[in-house]
Amino acid sequence: MGNVFVLDHPLIQHKITHIRKTETGTKDFRELVDEVAGLMAYEITRDLPVTEVTIDTPVTTMQSNVLSGKRIGIVPILRAGLGMVEGVLRHIPTAKVGHVGLYRDPETLQPVEYYIKMPNDIEERELIVVDPMLATGGSAKDAIDSLKKRGATKIKLMCLIAAPEGIDLIKKEHPDVDLYLAAIDEKLNEKGYIVPGLGDAGDRLYGTK
Repeated sequence: MGNVFVLDHPLIQHKITHIRKTETGTKDFRELVDEVAGLMAYEITRDLPVTEVTIDTPVTTMQSNVLSGKRIGIVPILRAGLGMVEGVLRHIPTAKVGHVGLYRDPETLQPVEYYIKMPNDIEERELIVVDPMLATGGSAKDAIDSLKKRGATKIKLMCLIAAPEGIDLIKKEHPDVDLYLAAIDEKLNEKGYIVPGLGDAGDRLYGTK
């Protein structure tokens, strides 16, 4: 069963507060999202395996740990997820990046992939799906569906802010996926926005309306 982890480090919580503020402009919003994603990357990679190697220091020879080469992939959900990629890559520079873009057909309400591009060894990688907001959970669910259809078996989901409705959907539809969150908010409003939330993450990242 997938677990839900709320990363309540003081630095993360401080930056999330500023991200939420109406008066935070596009430049600062973008930088803060990048910084929080980087801080969250520490926690989401806590279980990466290490192996012991022999090294020479200026003083002596010793045994020390290095990452054992586990393959990582970062998958932003377009478009807002792009704002989190560089923050994670800063700490895992060897990770490969895939992209998934989805929209819901207004008549059939079925998910439609308008873009998907993945590393060709997706089945061998631990994938970190990133999106600032987990509201209804529909986009994240559909993105994870797409990854699993292509052979992915090890998937984590990392979001800044989540509503209980979105968490419940992911736990129901993808019980094997761990969720890493900076905050769990109260609810969704009638328009599907997270309350208190931060508004539309994509618009705030890219200065659109």
